[in-house]
Amino acid sequence: QVQLVESGGGLVQPGGSLRLSCSASRSISSIDDMDWYRQAPGKQRELVASISSGGSTNYADDVRGRFTISRDNAKNTVYLQMNSLKAEDTAVYYCNAKTYTIRRVLIGDYWGQGTQVTVSS
Repeated sequence: QVQLVESGGGLVQPGGSLRLSCSASRSISSIDDMDWYRQAPGKQRELVASISSGGSTNYADDVRGRFTISRDNAKNTVYLQMNSLKAEDTAVYYCNAKTYTIRRVLIGDYWGQGTQVTVSS
C-alpha cells in the first residue's frame, strides 16, 4: 500500500509555469511506474507523463517539450514541471503509482486525490 498526496496546483496565466509534487507515504524506489494523469471537465482521464523506476520517461504528445516528469527516490516524491501552460491544460491532475510482478502483471495501482490546475487570464 502507498498513499499519494499531490500539491502545487493553482491558477496560472497562459504561458506560465507550475510544478506539481506527489509525495508518497513510503519509499518509491521499488515502485515501477510513477505517472501523472489529468482529467478535464467532461473528458476522460488521460495519461500525461510517466517515469519508470529506472528513470525512463514518456509523455503525451500534447505536453512533450513543455512538461518534465522527475522522481526523487530519497524524498519519496515525484514532480511534474509544467511550462508554457495553455488553457487546454486546465484539469485536475492525479498522481498514480503502479507496481508489477516480474512478468509485468499489475499488482498495485494507487491514486492520489488530485490537484486542480487552471490556466486562465
